[in-house]
Amino acid sequence: MTVNLGLALPSFVDDPDVPIGVARAAEAAGLDGVFVYDHLWRGDPPNRRPALECFALLGAVAAETSRVQVGTLVARATLRPPATLANAYATAQRVSGGRVIAAIGAGDSQSRAESEAYGLEFGTLIDRVTALHDAVRATAGNDYPVWVGGRAAQVRQIVAVADGWNSWGTEPDQFVAQGALVREIAPDAALTWGGLARPLEEGPTALADRLWPYVEAGASWIILGPIDSSNPANAPVLGDVRERLNR
Repeated sequence: MTVNLGLALPSFVDDPDVPIGVARAAEAAGLDGVFVYDHLWRGDPPNRRPALECFALLGAVAAETSRVQVGTLVARATLRPPATLANAYATAQRVSGGRVIAAIGAGDSQSRAESEAYGLEFGTLIDRVTALHDAVRATAGNDYPVWVGGRAAQVRQIVAVADGWNSWGTEPDQFVAQGALVREIAPDAALTWGGLARPLEEGPTALADRLWPYVEAGASWIILGPIDSSNPANAPVLGDVRERLNR
């Protein structure tokens, strides 16, 4: 089985040319996908950074690339009505020529301040899971894969009406255990993992060795968010990692 390797783009910058440049570097390095975050900002004052809007950036990256898949990791179901979310993905799908991956999540405690600052109810876990279920139903079956992001048991249940599941930042043993539960619900669902990395410091050999347990656990996609995400030099290193994982 081929393991796809993706790169999370720098969203917390002022200049959109920065993530677009990283996306081009990722495409040139042979990576399989680039992904954008869905946040309104990052960090607390006085070090708060701005965030480029998720779907505006997704459309720009789709227009500026030609081969890599383009996705969200993850779009928050509570920020947009289901029909609006579905239309945003449909538009990106047309702009990209059919390269979209729709990974959607319910949000977590780190998202509360962002939502409430804009007058949006954060809601209970049940509220957020219900919003996620509605979002997945609105987007599924539209010719692009839909992944559900999250580790809560209620979130994993929704994979039954989606195409895949994403876990962010879990250790390999956790990924194995949670992936087994997902497969009980949806045997054919894609298992995908995302997490932070320091490609230039770790180097391709050590990084590939660190990621290999996720491949053994059945991950068909690995998406890495470099700590220095604005540096396009990460992309060739990850291209080497991709080759090592697929030998």
